[in-house]
Amino acid sequence: MTKKSNVGAASSRDGRGKMPLPPQDVVVDVDTACKGNTPEVDFIETWVRRAVAAARVDDRPAEVSVRIVNEDEIRNLNRDYRQRDYATNVLSFPAGDIEGLPEDAAAALGDVVICAAVVANEAAEQDKALDDHWAHMLVHGTLHLIGFDHETEVEAAAMEALEVSILAASGVANPYQ
Repeated sequence: MTKKSNVGAASSRDGRGKMPLPPQDVVVDVDTACKGNTPEVDFIETWVRRAVAAARVDDRPAEVSVRIVNEDEIRNLNRDYRQRDYATNVLSFPAGDIEGLPEDAAAALGDVVICAAVVANEAAEQDKALDDHWAHMLVHGTLHLIGFDHETEVEAAAMEALEVSILAASGVANPYQ
């Protein structure tokens, strides 16, 4: 099931009922390709928008695709693109620059792929609220699309600090503690 939503106008609800959304245009294409307990589309849109608003240096409209998958699909992607043969929680595929787009076209940031089963298992194992862990994975994956990484200690510290800040603004505890 694919749902596309343009959530450009600021809203007073956020999927958790805490703080208003940032006033940034972000088109979020959500594709749920598995069965199971997955967040509502507005929850996904909210967290992607927060990450984009917190991390981008321009205010040009953006487009992000989120695909929620099963363990087999994420394992295959992880093996094929990262040479790691196991099911992981989140993968990001930045779009990079696309030449020839009109200046007013939304910036295609890329795709975030999240495994519902892995996220649920991790939340249970780590004694985290499932919604909080989903929020973290959506923020983490989106930040990768924008260029953040955690390959070095300096990069990891910067990315984790931004993740913690975005999550804390809506009452989500530090996922790294």
